[in-house]
Amino acid sequence: MYVAVAPGEQGVGTLRPLGGDAAPRPVADLAAAAAELEASGDRPRWVWADTRAVYPRLLDAGVRLARCHDLTLTEALLLGHEGRYGEPRSARAAHARLHGLPVPPDHDAAPREQAQEALFDTFGAPGLAGAASSAPGPAEIDLVAEVHADQLRRIAATADPHRFRLLVAAESAGALAAAEMAHEGMPWRRDAHDALLTEMLGPRPAHGLRPARLQALADQVSAAFGRPVNPDSPQQIRKAFRAHGISVPSTRSQVLKEVDHPAVAPLLAYKELARLHSFHGWTWADQWVRDDRLHPEYVVGGVVSGRWATSGGGALQIPKAMRRVVVADEGWVLVVADAAQLEPRVLAAMSGDRGLARAAGEIDLYAALAQSFGGARDNAKIALLSAMYGGASGDAVKLLAVMRQRFPQAYAFVEDAARAGEEGRLVRSWLGRTCPPPSPRWRELVSGPEGARAARDRGRFTRNFVVQGTAAEWALTLLAVLRGLLPEPARLVFFQHDEVMVHCPRDQAEQVVALVGRAADEATRLLFGDTPVRFPMEAVAVGCYADAK
Repeated sequence: MYVAVAPGEQGVGTLRPLGGDAAPRPVADLAAAAAELEASGDRPRWVWADTRAVYPRLLDAGVRLARCHDLTLTEALLLGHEGRYGEPRSARAAHARLHGLPVPPDHDAAPREQAQEALFDTFGAPGLAGAASSAPGPAEIDLVAEVHADQLRRIAATADPHRFRLLVAAESAGALAAAEMAHEGMPWRRDAHDALLTEMLGPRPAHGLRPARLQALADQVSAAFGRPVNPDSPQQIRKAFRAHGISVPSTRSQVLKEVDHPAVAPLLAYKELARLHSFHGWTWADQWVRDDRLHPEYVVGGVVSGRWATSGGGALQIPKAMRRVVVADEGWVLVVADAAQLEPRVLAAMSGDRGLARAAGEIDLYAALAQSFGGARDNAKIALLSAMYGGASGDAVKLLAVMRQRFPQAYAFVEDAARAGEEGRLVRSWLGRTCPPPSPRWRELVSGPEGARAARDRGRFTRNFVVQGTAAEWALTLLAVLRGLLPEPARLVFFQHDEVMVHCPRDQAEQVVALVGRAADEATRLLFGDTPVRFPMEAVAVGCYADAK
């Protein structure tokens, strides 16, 4: 049963069962009405404009829901599939297109070309202003119902409706999980965080001043150059090197590591600690850590491949040193699990290559490949990653020839994707997420003297997109399945690419570890059916995140 939802002010709202002639029903307490329907046994799938505009309110009221259909996320997927990536994707924009009306923009969407520059770029999530009305009523609820019906028709017209429906369900389930994880928060011991920062940087400084360790390194940089130099200023750093007869194209760490000068060592140490201070320092913790919980803001599908991003809190970029402060509550544990060699296994399952599938039936896929190659594990890894990411230098060229011979279907699969990209065509992930079309700038380049290079660059992008996009779908499906399997009071508290973390009572640890494996098996079955490829999830129960690696 689908139930349309239009939230209003002060906890009121409007509900409307879909698929029949039921009239909209205003409710004085949206959370209570949702909880009653959720407990009725009908397992409704909630349909709303944007999960972020509705679900946090319900979570604040203690209500958790099982399923939803997020119109904004679904519209983005459908627009991409239709070759219209980057068009406004709010429910109001979808409704306007449906009726030939002026389409309102997504208030915080990134420019289309910026969003497609690289596979790992993020694009802004659509603003809530265009997604939900400030007051409930038939007009808003009818808009939700009409856009939903149109989306169901368009899903049925996709290249593979069954797969696309799974993609939409997983993406919407991800929105629920993201809201729940932001609400619950990752365990984050503030006292341990303070101690770690003090250990690495020195005591917390007054506002506007550097911590003692950073200041000491800054003084060493200046001493090495023989004059005051601000290590935070790339212009000053480059000018100081030029004064010593050294020209550097940039002040990136990988560039500086190649420079022979006494200022390099303290400068590299400064850059590393300055990044820690800036991105996960005391000010960051003041904003994002409350009651020993990190509450980041996840962006579902924030990367073009379908991976998540964050709009605040930096949960997807936690430095290894900071894992020491992620500590389970007393009597609880963290079950941390990640997929082993996920993307090569995805390629084996998608391509149907029997030889690669046999290797992917082992825990260590690269070691199994090495037996087929008759060589070292590292060589097998280089060959496979080169095939997926388009590497063609050094030993990769020779190893790719072996890859082509031993695993022709897998090699052809990514080569076809690369060729499509070079020709300006679209490629899709296994479930139907579609890559962005070529930008006007790319079309200019490809018709000019830089055309061959521009074509190869896009070919590398599309080659990787089909694999990384499908890997993201597998991980998201696993998250959705695991979310539904977890017993109370266990909670998902972290998700990053192919890694999940569950916070649960110690006596549930063994059960949760088993459920992670079960979710991985179910995600594999849902995506690939009866495949010989294994997708092992290595799960471990620990008291501290740092102990999981």
